[in-house]
Amino acid sequence: MTQAVEATSTGTTQVVNRIKRAQGQLSGVLRMLEEGRELQEVVNQLKAVSRALDRAGFAIIAAELREAASSGPVTEDDLDQLEKVFLSLH
Repeated sequence: MTQAVEATSTGTTQVVNRIKRAQGQLSGVLRMLEEGRELQEVVNQLKAVSRALDRAGFAIIAAELREAASSGPVTEDDLDQLEKVFLSLH
């Protein structure tokens, strides 16, 4: 199983797009704070950013699992490593 994320795969491109969207949302949160927007609005946007980043992390792990499965048998050690990374997201 590989440890590095391949920058050329379709899955990686989708993850990069998710992270860029989250980056835009985070910029929006900063703007909201600077404008003195309501607490609930700011918190809702923060939750959206957090969910977007979580989904990006899950997508990276899923892509790695797919890659490992397509390149031959997945070992117990491979699964343990992926599980550790997955559980570290929260």
